[in-house]
Amino acid sequence: MDVQLTLDELLARAVDLFPDREIVTKQSDGEIHRYTYHDAYERTCQLAHALDELGLESGDRVATVALNHYRHLELYFAPPCSGRSIHMCNMRLPDEHFQYIVNDAADRVVFVDPAFLEKVEDNAEAFETVEQYVVLADDVPDTSLSPATSYEAFIDGHPTEYDWPDIEEDDECGMCYTSGTTGKPKGVTYSHRGVYLHSLMSGHTDTNGISQRDTVLPVVPMFHANGWGVPYAATFVGAKQVLPGVHTDPGSVAELIDDEGVTMSAAVPTIWLEMAEYLDENPDVDISNIDRLTVGGSAPPESLIRRYDEDYDAPIIQGWGMTETSPLGTMSTLRKELTERDPEERYAYRATAGLPVPGFRTRIVDEDGEEVPADGETMGELQVRAPWVADSYHNRPAANRTSFTEDGWLRTGDIATCDGQGYVDIVDRTKDVIKSGGEWISSVELENELMAHDAVAEATVVGVAHEKYQERPLAFVVFGTGEASADELREHLGERFPDWWLPDAFEFVDGIPRTSTGKFDKMALRERAEDVVLDAEP
Repeated sequence: MDVQLTLDELLARAVDLFPDREIVTKQSDGEIHRYTYHDAYERTCQLAHALDELGLESGDRVATVALNHYRHLELYFAPPCSGRSIHMCNMRLPDEHFQYIVNDAADRVVFVDPAFLEKVEDNAEAFETVEQYVVLADDVPDTSLSPATSYEAFIDGHPTEYDWPDIEEDDECGMCYTSGTTGKPKGVTYSHRGVYLHSLMSGHTDTNGISQRDTVLPVVPMFHANGWGVPYAATFVGAKQVLPGVHTDPGSVAELIDDEGVTMSAAVPTIWLEMAEYLDENPDVDISNIDRLTVGGSAPPESLIRRYDEDYDAPIIQGWGMTETSPLGTMSTLRKELTERDPEERYAYRATAGLPVPGFRTRIVDEDGEEVPADGETMGELQVRAPWVADSYHNRPAANRTSFTEDGWLRTGDIATCDGQGYVDIVDRTKDVIKSGGEWISSVELENELMAHDAVAEATVVGVAHEKYQERPLAFVVFGTGEASADELREHLGERFPDWWLPDAFEFVDGIPRTSTGKFDKMALRERAEDVVLDAEP
């Protein structure tokens, strides 16, 4: 039977089987909003009618400038299920890039949280296609945006049922942009089929393992590559969802975990690093409901994985992916053959990017395009393909020629190894790997080992110019509760790495800048260090 894999089918399952399952939001004022999948469905229908009345046609895009809450979840479904597309905007982008993505996507409507009104107001004059602004609130605050209405007024009075159109599974349902760290952001479009299959994998027992028995708390923003697919996967299986809104500080997240019985959560490593510090300072706080934590965006230090195991009985599962991969690609689940291995070996495997999830293919190639041995040591570029991996960028023919191979693989730009068990280990980004005297040094591995030192809270490593070796490592270090000298940190690193890997210099700083997606901003650090030229002898 030719059944199209579309998001209206995904939504219908949740409403049919779990109509009374809760969706919980902590609102900006701290109040808790509760309603059910049935309630969400009726409002989603009203929203679809409102888009019809506005004159949006099939294929048109609407932008969201919003965090994680119930209204944003309704927007995850109403535009795509009615034949349009949702463009989830990263409001942390520089203004120039923010303007670019709205214009490049040709968004006709912008749905914006009150907290981000100023961001949209500051850029609205540059928007070329926007016809309507909808403030995600009960009422419209004072704003220069025009025409503007509130979300509740926008959907008010519309029917709570909707005759969803026939949609082809290959139709576009959503769009996100890369963070633009090496130029203008690149637009990635998602198909109904891709998101549907990705949702199956996100809920698969060999990945996040989300089921209807779970209570899911996505701390990762919903504008990050479909919120890592968690809102769609949770809806598909009928899981209770807890959405934190602006409240992503450790205290608020811990309170939601305790009060709502959260069993699974997803966030970048910095969230769980901050949470660990908070729990140390507040030993009475209880997060024992947590069964597992998914970490992505950047690799969590092995020391953090150990800490959550030993102190909180909350296993961290690392996931790797990209905006282009929807984003799930690999997860650091343990093969059955490894579960009885020595704990040190198990932790080493759990600190890798992990195994390709079902349906996801990987290969690692050298500079000549030849696959390298799966020996866990030989490095090369990671290339991937899957039904939910992009095959092109929106309006970027030059990037398409360099980023996709002729035989249909995405060139990730990540340097990786693969071992005989199939585990992929991301060694570095192509642009971040340090090339010293013709040899590669992994900045990621140095960073993780630095953060394993008791005195270090955060660390990142970049390559700087060197008179003899062209490039050498420079480490930026933020201390936590203690301090250590450069020599002590080198000695710590020397227990694991050869001398020629060790940083030539250290800078002790109060904080490390972050990108719009919460990662360490190595571009900013490289710019800060661009005039540094290290001597021939460290």
